[in-house]
Amino acid sequence: MDTLFDLETPEEAVIAHYRLSDDQYGSRAEREAIFDAERAMAAAVEKAGVSEVDGNEFGGGEAVLYAYGADAEALFKVIGPTLRSLPFRPAHVVLRQGSPETESRVVL
Repeated sequence: MDTLFDLETPEEAVIAHYRLSDDQYGSRAEREAIFDAERAMAAAVEKAGVSEVDGNEFGGGEAVLYAYGADAEALFKVIGPTLRSLPFRPAHVVLRQGSPETESRVVL
């Protein structure tokens, strides 16, 4: 039977957090850089066939980029160069492997 989710293989995630220049949504240039990075990540994961980029979130002086797939580490290898290229700091990536209890954090 085909289902949307395979309960035996939990989806893993790469969630990147960036501090922006203000306490709201960052500058227009910062938002554009995040959108450009999101497009580059989407192209890279499509080419590698490892997952999907699921979008972004802005607010509270932070930008967050989301990507999901079967293997968070493989996904991070593909999108890591783009995530590291963004100049906003402090920044970190959460690698979620199976559940929130199995997260690791990578400082960018």
